[in-house]
Amino acid sequence: MRAQQEQCYRPTYITQASAIELTSKMSSAIPSLLFCLLLLAPQLGSSYHTSSNSHSGRHVVLRSSHDSRVPPSCPPVHSGDDDGGPLPVMHRRSACTPSSAGLDQSKPSVRDTFDRDALRLSTLFGKSGVTIPSTGTPLAALPGASEYHVAVGFGTPVQKFHVGFDTGSASAGATLLQCKPCAGARGAPCPRAFDPSKSTSLAHVPCGSPDCDVSECRGRRCTRTLNWKNGLQNATFVTDTLTLTRSVTVDKLRFFCLEMAARSGDGSSGILDLSRDRHSLASRVAPSPATVTFSYCLPSYADSIGFLSVGAARPELAGHNVSYATLRSKALHPNLYSVQLVGFSIAGRDSKISPIKFVGDTVFELHTTFTYLRPDVYAVLREQFKGWMRPYRAAPPLGDLDTCYDFSGLSALILPDVTLRFKGGATMDLDIENLMYFEDPGNHFSVGCLAFAAARTLEPVVAVIGTLAQGMTEVVYDVLGGKVGLIPRRC
Repeated sequence: MRAQQEQCYRPTYITQASAIELTSKMSSAIPSLLFCLLLLAPQLGSSYHTSSNSHSGRHVVLRSSHDSRVPPSCPPVHSGDDDGGPLPVMHRRSACTPSSAGLDQSKPSVRDTFDRDALRLSTLFGKSGVTIPSTGTPLAALPGASEYHVAVGFGTPVQKFHVGFDTGSASAGATLLQCKPCAGARGAPCPRAFDPSKSTSLAHVPCGSPDCDVSECRGRRCTRTLNWKNGLQNATFVTDTLTLTRSVTVDKLRFFCLEMAARSGDGSSGILDLSRDRHSLASRVAPSPATVTFSYCLPSYADSIGFLSVGAARPELAGHNVSYATLRSKALHPNLYSVQLVGFSIAGRDSKISPIKFVGDTVFELHTTFTYLRPDVYAVLREQFKGWMRPYRAAPPLGDLDTCYDFSGLSALILPDVTLRFKGGATMDLDIENLMYFEDPGNHFSVGCLAFAAARTLEPVVAVIGTLAQGMTEVVYDVLGGKVGLIPRRC
């Protein structure tokens, strides 16, 4: 049986004629192999584009002579003009993001991506001693941290901007917005900055106010200096109206008004704080048994669309198949939404690793691309994955992605399903787009790497689930219920 499975598992050695012959001989005895061969036979030798199916704990990926990819259709931008509904989430490199005009649309290199991830993790967990080796482009030369944008409005009347969003507290525990006057602009226009003088609902937060948590505050206004966008920014606490859609507004949202010293590298005007901080946007959502605090679904490609919902109906009430992970009540970082990873399986086989190795925080991260595991946990995942990938030609590492394969020249390939399991019962099934990193995302028949890496001295954090793994999964934050939900294939 194992030999027969490996015969199907090695599509590079199966011709169309041999596939049909094997099908006729083995159809009655090996239904799973028959399924594989029937899929492979019509497609062998065809062109560049790929299609993917999941079957019996494996992903079958085929070349296809038909290009099933269609150009993206940019939706109307939600920014205070629409009634309810989720906000479209767009990648900063998307052609559908007006804020990307004039910016470098090239994909960051693996080294640059690791540098960005290292900076982010050291910001979130620096006190925990997180260190990730990083080389390549200096951090100061890298683009801004907001990879995903939504369009919202600030002030009265509404001023519309594209902003990032964050579930961590690396954004100083507050929503940030670039404001006029633009320091350092030297008379140049700064159209992506909010003009406080034109808002009738804006109010400054004074020193001594409960909303001013700056201990060294002096004077009439609550101000501080922030290190943001790779530079120091003067920031003033204000409150004003946030408009998500025409029917959804948040009055007196506290945020930092930043003097814009330079054009942001990602084209955004700020970042929405969705952390567990008491002043975050998430904290302003009225708790209800019928709703969740917020949810998002990240697009897997730069030219696809995701969504962000705030205060939306509970997904199970809408008939969605959601599984929940329990929020940790004694997490080391209280502003983060920490759950507990309890195991993983590859091709349906559970990992052989002691449960004690998984004790600690796991977070779903919005500004980290790859998924990072404690080294001893990663070592088990890597070796188990490599065992399934023996039929394929190994390739040199890409940065810290040390488990790579060269799929070029193949007509089909089969990869094992990888499933992450969390305390509370939630599971996350990783498709090939979530599991593997391809320098050319549209070409699976090239060099691809397992999109996981070991994070040195990550303890007591066990895992950081990056955006690549989260793509197309709706991540649901039910703060009232004390859980985080996962819904596959939602965008």
